[in-house]
Amino acid sequence: MEDKVRELISRLPELERELSDPKTAQDQKKFRDVSQNYARLLSLKDLWIDFQQQSKQLQENQEFLKEESDPEFAQVIQDEIATLKEQIEKTRKKLESLIVPPDPLDHVNIIMELRAGTGGSEAAIFVGDCLRMYRLYADAMGWKCETLSCTESEAGGFKEYILSFSGKNVHRFLQYEAGTHRVQRVPITETQGRVHTSAITVAVLKEPGEEEEVVIDDSDLKIDTYRSSGAGGQHVNTTDSAVRITHIPTGVVVHCQEERSQHKNKSKALRVLGARLVREKTRREKEEQASLRSSQVGSGDRSERIRTYNFSQNRVTDHRIGLTLYQLDRIMEGNLEEVSQALINHYYQSKLNHA
Repeated sequence: MEDKVRELISRLPELERELSDPKTAQDQKKFRDVSQNYARLLSLKDLWIDFQQQSKQLQENQEFLKEESDPEFAQVIQDEIATLKEQIEKTRKKLESLIVPPDPLDHVNIIMELRAGTGGSEAAIFVGDCLRMYRLYADAMGWKCETLSCTESEAGGFKEYILSFSGKNVHRFLQYEAGTHRVQRVPITETQGRVHTSAITVAVLKEPGEEEEVVIDDSDLKIDTYRSSGAGGQHVNTTDSAVRITHIPTGVVVHCQEERSQHKNKSKALRVLGARLVREKTRREKEEQASLRSSQVGSGDRSERIRTYNFSQNRVTDHRIGLTLYQLDRIMEGNLEEVSQALINHYYQSKLNHA
């Protein structure tokens, strides 16, 4: 990390020259990009100075501890060492975050689709667990989330749940959640204490912005209305407010029954449809990219997994980067940032290596 940080900091004088160049000021886009990059590297420099000072102080305290014979004073030094180690770890994570440059897609709103795979009712219950995890993560990160569609499972949880996330860096931190998530635990219904393995799939779609707006011809749509079912109050069973939309040219089908209003349900369904059509367009243009749902989520089979959640060992493992953390309880409470940042750093480094 040190070499990379020093390399980036060394670019500050060059960026200062660019900012003082009148030609840069005349180009608004270039001026904005250079300003943002300069601010990022300036923050990186300040953090690096903090990191070095903290590391030096830690080393000095460790030397003092070797020479200290007074037990009480030794305990004070040990407490300071523990505090410094925590501070160093926090600073290191901030440094890693700043090393990865911003991407134009970082703040793009996303639509996330969670579906139960193998494992029957236990998979549906885990969809509900992961839904809660992502919502808590969104709260911690200051993102807004909105339910677009869901299908409940009779045994609890959801067969399918679709929701949107919006906010600062939402795409940056959630884009790598796409794939098959495997869970290993003893189900509530298991009487003999045996561990079962189930799986759910997660798809992450960019919600189209103004520049990516998808023009959907009404004549290409088949719209069906039907009576809502499931929890949601008595009103859902009294009117044909649920909406199913089929995009005839592609065969893409979306549905929504969350709202009382047929109009609102149609609006939400069209948002999901637009996101899926953007993904299909991207797939056609660049089939090798992972925007295709099948390459994101596979078939939902247990063997095709990006991450495993083992409850008996309190362990979560991301198989793509070989990351294992024994803090599953914290992660299920929405503390996903460490995992997200590790994935961001890994894939950024991969891009550099293949550039």
